[in-house]
Amino acid sequence: MFKEYTPNNCHSYRFSIAPMMDCTDRHFRVLMRQISQKALLYTEMVVAQSLHHTKHRDRLLDFDFIEHPIALQIGGDDPDLLAEAASLAEDWGYDEVNLNLGCPSPRVQSGNFGACLMSQPKKIACCIESMRKATNLPITVKHRIGIDNLDTLELLIDFVDQLSLAGATRFAVHARKAWLKGLNPKENRTIPPLQYERVAALKASRPGLIVELNGGLQNPNECLKALTTFDGVMVGRAVYEHPMRWIQIDELIFGDTPKEIKASKIIKGILPYAEKHLTKGGRLWDICKHTLQLVEGINGARNWRRELSISAQKKKADLKILENAARQLENAGH
Repeated sequence: MFKEYTPNNCHSYRFSIAPMMDCTDRHFRVLMRQISQKALLYTEMVVAQSLHHTKHRDRLLDFDFIEHPIALQIGGDDPDLLAEAASLAEDWGYDEVNLNLGCPSPRVQSGNFGACLMSQPKKIACCIESMRKATNLPITVKHRIGIDNLDTLELLIDFVDQLSLAGATRFAVHARKAWLKGLNPKENRTIPPLQYERVAALKASRPGLIVELNGGLQNPNECLKALTTFDGVMVGRAVYEHPMRWIQIDELIFGDTPKEIKASKIIKGILPYAEKHLTKGGRLWDICKHTLQLVEGINGARNWRRELSISAQKKKADLKILENAARQLENAGH
């Protein structure tokens, strides 16, 4: 458990980093906190059923205090298990609970959660009502504009209405429909066309609801433009693959005082966390794999990434490897 955290009033959902499997683990989130102190961070999706049955909830739920504000994203379709997960989120000190209604993967579909649940809004509403009763945390949802042939504006508005009445407080809308058959998860992130106008129409029809735009946003300028229409923006792969592109987010979106952020400073900032991770028996590569994209488009970037990858994956890799990586960048002015 963690010491009491008092949420700030900066509306952190104005810019959030989307939950991504195999990407937004606690190590990446600590790294991102060196870039933005205000952005809302998300965990990878945690399956409510797995959380119920595991004897090691700490492995699924633990996070570092500096990761606040942070949302726990959960997946499932059982009201009781989702309520239990929401209650645990509050016990563990999370700032909100997010229900995954957007993942189209076959594995997720086989468990009857994720995007496939968009065809069952009444069932989802029951789940949200159950979660709402179990916690004082905000219950939010991340979803698509539709699935398969269930993708009209009218269906989207009705879907959101039902979830809002059940207690959902914010809607992060991926502006693409999902094809549940015929496309894999990666294809579902790129092939269905972006329909920002559909999400804008939802916001216009329900101006009192908090609506975030997700999907296709590539840089801060695109986010600032979107924020003239939407309450928040959510960015995923573009942050993970190009983290240095977002070093001005706190200044541009949250009005913070400008500050200089370099790749070497970011790595130095995570050294205390990395040392603690190693002390607990963790591997250096768990952390270093997330640092590789800090360096791109500069002389020697490829060699720096290759050297760090080889060294950090060795069985007995220690903190000196990460310290040396930071020193190399600092000496090169990065």
